[in-house]
Amino acid sequence: MALRLIPLALALCYCAKALAAAPSLEDVQQLLDLSLEDLIATPVVTASRQSETRDQTPAHVMVFTREQIRQRRYQNLADLLEDLPGVNFQRGTKSSQFNQFTVQGYLGPNKLVLMLDGIRIGQPSGGNIPVAENLAIYHAKQVEVVFGPAAALYGADAVAGVVNIITDNATNATANGATGTASVGLGRFGSRDTSFFTSAKISERLGISVGGHSQRSDRAPLDEFYPDDFQKVDGQFNGRTVLPAATREAYTGGIRSSSVFARLDLGEPLTAGFYRHRFNSLTSTGDPYAMARYDRAAQWQTTNDTVYARYRHRLGENLHGKLTLDHAQMQVDPRAYYSNAYNDFGRGYSYVQGKRTGIEESLHWQVNERHQVQGGLGWQEYTAIEAASMPQPYNTDLSPTDQGMVYPNTPGFRFDTPHTRFHNLSAYVQWQAQWSEQLSSVAGVRLDRHSVYGSSVNPRLGVVFVPNKTHVFKALYGQAFRAPSPEESLSTIGHFDGRQDADGRYIGTNFRVGNEHLEPETVRSLSLTWDWRPAQHLNFSTNLYHSRISHLVVNMPTADVITPQMWLQKPETKGNAGYQFQRGLDISAQWRFRWGRNWTGDLWGSASWIHGRINTGNGIEWQIPYVASRQLKLGTTLRWRDQWSITPKLRWSSSTTNGRTKAPANPLLPAAHCSSTPSAPTRCSTPGAAVLDLHLGWHQLLDGKATLWLDVTNVLDKRYYAAGGGGSMTFWDMPQQPRRWMLTLDYRF
Repeated sequence: MALRLIPLALALCYCAKALAAAPSLEDVQQLLDLSLEDLIATPVVTASRQSETRDQTPAHVMVFTREQIRQRRYQNLADLLEDLPGVNFQRGTKSSQFNQFTVQGYLGPNKLVLMLDGIRIGQPSGGNIPVAENLAIYHAKQVEVVFGPAAALYGADAVAGVVNIITDNATNATANGATGTASVGLGRFGSRDTSFFTSAKISERLGISVGGHSQRSDRAPLDEFYPDDFQKVDGQFNGRTVLPAATREAYTGGIRSSSVFARLDLGEPLTAGFYRHRFNSLTSTGDPYAMARYDRAAQWQTTNDTVYARYRHRLGENLHGKLTLDHAQMQVDPRAYYSNAYNDFGRGYSYVQGKRTGIEESLHWQVNERHQVQGGLGWQEYTAIEAASMPQPYNTDLSPTDQGMVYPNTPGFRFDTPHTRFHNLSAYVQWQAQWSEQLSSVAGVRLDRHSVYGSSVNPRLGVVFVPNKTHVFKALYGQAFRAPSPEESLSTIGHFDGRQDADGRYIGTNFRVGNEHLEPETVRSLSLTWDWRPAQHLNFSTNLYHSRISHLVVNMPTADVITPQMWLQKPETKGNAGYQFQRGLDISAQWRFRWGRNWTGDLWGSASWIHGRINTGNGIEWQIPYVASRQLKLGTTLRWRDQWSITPKLRWSSSTTNGRTKAPANPLLPAAHCSSTPSAPTRCSTPGAAVLDLHLGWHQLLDGKATLWLDVTNVLDKRYYAAGGGGSMTFWDMPQQPRRWMLTLDYRF
């Protein structure tokens, strides 16, 4: 399918070239007078773990500069990801990670490596974390996005790609003193947002940067905007009414987030930093009344802390290295609990903790003018706790084996807190060769020795061909592996309500049991990229990719667990079953232009097509879930005399399957959108939607140091849904937020 779209790509190239001819060379040159010089066609990136231009790496890379982040109003990483080609973003659809998203068909943040200055800031032990307002980017100099498997350089989990937030070295400032920004915003649904960032050059060798943000929002009362989906129905457990509809609580769905950032630079050689990001949402996120109690105290709060240091040293004229130390911890507040249809609408407490401590030495050897070699050796130590369905909060002063809990409604069945410790030894080497001015190649391999899952070897082969200044052709083959996270292999969820069978066994329902025999997922991917720049300020990129995941980790039924004392009926577990493949085409473009003497503009957009199938071991191929087969994203920033700006953004996607094959059996749940044909099995999907956002800026306030922004999300107040939820009883189509506005004052000093 993707190959048939190549003629369309060529046609779009021709149209873009015609548009690019409109402004004169003199007009284009005047763009530099408006401080847009950082939007050059080939910015410096670190995609290959060293500073190089985007044209020198074989990977498909997108770079967003500080000016683009500001003009497009990317307040956080979620806003930026939502604008990327090949990314499907479903907001507020899953309690444990809040937003659910796919990148070129890969589902979830546990397949995407998130970094700050090259240091991982995701879940330390490899699970999911919220990618939402908590990852604010007030401190970003630029954000780099590497698409596709990159395990040869970045290790496990670099399956969908890598996102790296780059911050400034304060000692690189041209003069001593402090500069920075401060922001405060108020908006609809009780939205409040503040942030600050300051960077100070104390001396030639000492620089300090600090920043932070705080955000909260009540969010929209979805029961008012989607009354059919949020009716106050009975809360039932095993056919018994626990919560009569007449006594149900009011709907609520507020969120809170915050972050703190600090970086210390001693010239170029030494950098040390600390980063904390925190997110709060209700554990009822993504659930209708039939499935959850809207208890304001039932909060899912995740806190991620990362501390790191990096020392750059030179071992010879052509050999230099970097020694990196980092320690990270993620913790869910021990008071977090669920109150839903899986646990008799009682309180089932949860606790998650992940830790990682790592050390890595990397070397770069410039062999000669045409050849260079990179390599590294690293060690990572991990610990994890995954506890759910607990009758009381986890006691952090005690070890996992000393909690002393028992399952409620049983004669004293012991609750064992799942926990683990493991380590990983890694080594990688990469050879880059510049065979001529037009042709270069990359060949690399990484070896990981996992204490639980054994050894994994992942190669990386790439070629870059630059026939002239306007064309860049790239081909990249890569492999990756993803070790199952402790949440997948250990976590046990379930409930006893006191019922017994004829033999006196206590019956357990809604159980998911751990599986310590999971195998890693393996990924193979091939991508072809063509970058075309027919004019100085016009970029056009086409990325064609094909990927396949083997040993897919999925939910699957398992045999009943029967002992003399208990009977776990129809439990589920995580298992390796089947495969997933996807092939797709992403076309993106950006054009900067000038109209007359007063107007400048930045026009960007992307079109994406993807075809994918998933087989979970039952012999039937289904459309991969949470992925729209077609997407279109358009945006433009128009600026008048550096005083006013307007940025409209449009996102459209076709229907998205939610992975279900039949409508919910529970009559209290909202109806699903399901269809079937004689030649295809039943498929439940979420209808497509087009959403328009608008950002207005009034600049040159307070002597040009301040900007007043009006941000309107979902301008047309489109009532639409996203494919969300998980399991056999949760929401099928998650209602999305109606129109929201935010008024923000930014001040630069």
